Amino acid sequence: MNNNAPSVKDARIALIGLGYVGLPLAVEFSKKYKTIGFDINSSRVKELNEGTDRTLEVTSADLKNVLTADNNAPAGLYCSSTLEDIRSCNYYIITVPTPVDKYNRPDLTPLYKASETVGKVLKKGDIVVYESTVYPGVTEDECVPVLEKVSGLKFNVDFFAGYSPERINPGDKEHTVAKIKKVTSGSTPEIADKVDQLYNSVITAGTHKATCIKVAEAAKVIENAQRDINIAFVNELAKIFNRLGIDTDDVLKAAGTKWNFLNFKPGLVGGHCIGVDPYYLAQKAQEVGYHPEIILAGRRLNDGMGEYVAHEVVKLMVKKDIAVRNSNILVLGITFKENCPDVRNTKVVDILQTLKGYDTNITIYDPWANPAEVAHEYGWESVTELKNLQQFDAVILAVSHDDFKTLDLGKLCKENKVIYDVKGVLNVNSIDARL
Repeated sequence: MNNNAPSVKDARIALIGLGYVGLPLAVEFSKKYKTIGFDINSSRVKELNEGTDRTLEVTSADLKNVLTADNNAPAGLYCSSTLEDIRSCNYYIITVPTPVDKYNRPDLTPLYKASETVGKVLKKGDIVVYESTVYPGVTEDECVPVLEKVSGLKFNVDFFAGYSPERINPGDKEHTVAKIKKVTSGSTPEIADKVDQLYNSVITAGTHKATCIKVAEAAKVIENAQRDINIAFVNELAKIFNRLGIDTDDVLKAAGTKWNFLNFKPGLVGGHCIGVDPYYLAQKAQEVGYHPEIILAGRRLNDGMGEYVAHEVVKLMVKKDIAVRNSNILVLGITFKENCPDVRNTKVVDILQTLKGYDTNITIYDPWANPAEVAHEYGWESVTELKNLQQFDAVILAVSHDDFKTLDLGKLCKENKVIYDVKGVLNVNSIDARL
C-alpha cells in the first residue's frame, strides 16, 4: 500500500511557510535536495530571492549560497508565492504559526489554510509533514481531513502524513536547526521510516523516531509547558524573596551548587513557544474532561509578570519622591528575547500598558526591533536610536540585548532616578532593583 510513496533519494521538498522555522529548514534541505520555499507573503519571497532574511536567522551569505533561479535544479532553494511551483514536489513540510486568540484558545486557522493550499496540489504517493506546535491529534484529526477534502484523495492509501516538531530557537546561533536532535513520526511504520530518513539526512544531531504522530505532537507541546512551569516557579520565588528583602539571583546561585538543581531564572515569558504552547495542551486536556491545574497556574503567574514589574517600578519611584504622573520612563527592549528581532507575543507590552495607566511618558528603545512592526502589532512607537537624550526618571531594562551592556545609564537619567533590571544583567550596585 505504501509502495507508491516517494523514496528519500527522490525527494522534492516544498517548505510551506518561510518564517523563523521554515527558512532555516529549507536552507538545510536545499543543500541536498531540490527545495521550493513557498510563502503567501510575496514581499517576503522577494526579499529572500534577493538574499535578505529580515528574521536574521539565515545570513545573506548562507542564503545566497543555496538560492537558485532554476525551478528544475536538482538541488538548491527556489522561493516562490506561486502555487504551481510546488505541484511537482512529493514531500510537503508545513511550518506555519499556531497562535492563540485573545481568549488564549488555540487558533488553527493558519494550519487549515496551509492544508488547503497543499491539498490543491497533492498527488498520489505524496507525504505531508507538519512541524507546527499543536496538541495531540491535530495532524490526523484536523489537518488530514482538510487534505482529503480538497485533494479528493484517501489518507494512508493515496497520500501519507508525518509530524516532526520544530525545535528552532530564534536568535540562537549555536543551537541551529541541524545541531538539534529532531523528533520524527509517520502515519504508517513505512512512512515513519521515510520521514525519519529524510530528516536524518540533513540533521547532523540525529533523529528520534516516535512511535506514532500523537506521541510526537505530545512530546513537543510538553517541552515548552515544562519550561513555562519551571519559570513560573522561579517567578513566584522572586515575588516571595522581594518581600523578604532577599536577592533572588543570590539565592539561585547558592541553590545551583547542587548537581541536580534546575537552572531557571525569573523573567517575562513571551514569544511564540513557551508563552503559547501550554494553552494548546490545556485545551486538549479540557476537551477530554481534565482541568490542568499546574499548567494553567503557571500560565496565569507568568502572564502577570509584566504588570508586576511595572507596579514595582512605580513603588520605587514613590519611595524616592519621584512624581509618577508625567514622568519620563525609558524601556530598553521590546522584542520577546535578546539579540533577536522577533516581537511576537512579547510580554514587554504588559509593562507598557500598565505604566500607561499612570499617565507616564514612555520611550521604547530597541535597535533590534522594526518600529513599523511594533506599531502594527501593538500600536506603540519605538526607536532604534537614542538621539536627543532626555533625562529619564526611570529606566527599565526589559530585554538583555548585547547593545545595552555598553549603555551609560547615568547619562540617560536624572540624579534622582529608578533603574530596574528585569533580566538581572546589570551591575547590582548600579540599579535599584531586579526581578
